[in-house]
Amino acid sequence: MGLLALGTPLEWAEAKKNANHVREWGIEQLLAVWQRAKGKERDALLWGDEVEYLVVNVDDEARKVTLSLRQADILADLAKDEELVKQGGCVPALQRIQKVGAVLPTFHPEFGRFMLEATPGQPWGIGLKDLLDVEPDMKRRRDIAKDHMRPNEFPITLTTFPRLGAAGVFTSPFFPPGGDKLRSQFLPDECINPHIRFPTLAANIRTRRGRKVEINVPIFRDEKTAWPFRDPTVNYDLHKYPEDDDVRHGAAKENCIYMDAMGFGMGSCCLQITFQAKNITEGRRLYDQLSPLGPIMLALTAATPLYKGFVADTDVRWNQISAAVDDRTPEELGEKPLREDRWRIPKSRYGSNSTYISEDSHLRPEYLDPNLLVDEDIKRRLIEGHMDEPLATHFAHLFIRDPLVIFKEDLCTLDLEKTDHFENLQSTNWQHMRFKPPPQGENIGWRVEFRPMEIQITDFENAAFAVFIVLVTRAILSFDLNFYMPIVKVADNMETAHTRDAVLTEKFYFRKNPFPTRHSKLNGSSGSSTPNQSQNHSHSHSQSQSQGHGGASRPPSPFGPVEDEYERMSIGDIINGQDCEGGFPGLVPLVESYLNSVNVDVEARCELAQYLNLIKRRASGELWTGAKWIRNFVRTHPEYAGDSVVTEGINYDLFKAVHSITQSEGMADELGREMLGHRGSLV
Repeated sequence: MGLLALGTPLEWAEAKKNANHVREWGIEQLLAVWQRAKGKERDALLWGDEVEYLVVNVDDEARKVTLSLRQADILADLAKDEELVKQGGCVPALQRIQKVGAVLPTFHPEFGRFMLEATPGQPWGIGLKDLLDVEPDMKRRRDIAKDHMRPNEFPITLTTFPRLGAAGVFTSPFFPPGGDKLRSQFLPDECINPHIRFPTLAANIRTRRGRKVEINVPIFRDEKTAWPFRDPTVNYDLHKYPEDDDVRHGAAKENCIYMDAMGFGMGSCCLQITFQAKNITEGRRLYDQLSPLGPIMLALTAATPLYKGFVADTDVRWNQISAAVDDRTPEELGEKPLREDRWRIPKSRYGSNSTYISEDSHLRPEYLDPNLLVDEDIKRRLIEGHMDEPLATHFAHLFIRDPLVIFKEDLCTLDLEKTDHFENLQSTNWQHMRFKPPPQGENIGWRVEFRPMEIQITDFENAAFAVFIVLVTRAILSFDLNFYMPIVKVADNMETAHTRDAVLTEKFYFRKNPFPTRHSKLNGSSGSSTPNQSQNHSHSHSQSQSQGHGGASRPPSPFGPVEDEYERMSIGDIINGQDCEGGFPGLVPLVESYLNSVNVDVEARCELAQYLNLIKRRASGELWTGAKWIRNFVRTHPEYAGDSVVTEGINYDLFKAVHSITQSEGMADELGREMLGHRGSLV
């Protein structure tokens, strides 16, 4: 969740006049943080996860599920719970949190009034106990949240509500579509969190853009889907706001599900992981090395096949959110010649990474985006302030954007002890990785946020993906792994990840050889050298690789063509490894090599093996992604007419099934076994 502040927000016309002012002050605040914290050291890597829930209202008598708009009431009840208060409290937005004994998880508001965010009460370490405590803590969060809801309300971890914006009633209480902030045909303003930041953000994106946001998701063409498909929910005769002309000017595309409001994107749930590095060098390295993994994990966690009461022909949420917050003007989009705006911007402010930021010797200039847009004046100021060129380029790229929510009270005095102006822009650049400087006045270090993963139905799955990414970071640092490839190929992979069933049908650009040219020890790592035959015996490829190269990988040619360093691989190849001479070793075998090097006890290794086996079997296609399971559930439902429509009855039965799977997790019955397998057989 972005920066939450209070004050008098400026409407876009006034905000635009002050945009340069806020940018300049934001850079000065960044430089102040840089000077204070560039030498900051921490003892060990810490990390945290963020799980987001939809709060749904289930009416069994009417066989109907709606979104509950009681976020504020639920958070207030959590904050007032005397037993939770005795344990230190769990709602930072409403109470002072105190650490008393076993720390409670914390709960936070989100963009949608039907959403909750939950995080651990304190950061996790990388010790095995912490890794194995993640899943129980996620279950505890869900239980605590449910205990403060009405009997017919449930916290559900689905990415989107399948009938958000569909005809009929989809919220409790009901509000008719429309309102001055979103001006949507399909969503009411009342579905937005009423905190002044959120409606202002939605309105200013729309106003800056000069029209409503335009989200078109390809429809899944089934046997009886009308073709060509023209979204039947679109009203072409609406004349309440000037933006109602959008659809008459072609905003709703043929063969697509059309949506027109920020809530369709920012009303989505995800699983995010934030890492605190021991220092800025390690943080920058993690940012770079995790960037190429983003599209891979997006595809592997795919869970978003339904929108606005229809079945989509895509599997993930990313581009839909990107379009939902795309504030680019016609000039910035290249639809009109540049006259008032400074440049044509190729991506939405919610997009894939465009920069690498490390000073790592593995980073070749050819990996960088040759067409990267930067504000040269800002870059010059950062370099004058003694920031190095790669990091100055990164922030000068982020700051090509305008600040979207400006509070009048913040324009009086520049406070270098605060970061409000910097965060104004930093927090509204939603790339698939985020590099986060230490906040002023807190004992927190340099952090890296891993943002692409889709939320999963069960706490077991969410814990598995969270723990897996943590272990990958340990392998990266311990073995000095190198996943660099051209950043533009990472962007290509993000697009590929949207393909239906991409895990099995698509190939992704990925680096062929991740090993360093020589054995090395990384400062702050376990000191393990590159995996060799004895370490990596868990995968058949490792033996041939070690024998063929004397226990180390073949060195990449530092002066050879970059194109020789990567190739297109399946998700199975990337996760499980290529079973051929000189092939990619696989992320799971690399993690297993790391675990071999740190003396994990048998019981803990068996528990971690359940997580790794879920990842392996999802990558191989033996287990389904959530998206495949949900699409199959809809298409095999007796009420489904083969026309790509998700009816009220299908929606109800889907949520009942999802809730049942959340409880059983593949242990008590057959429901969801295609995704989870027989839990006892995962090891």
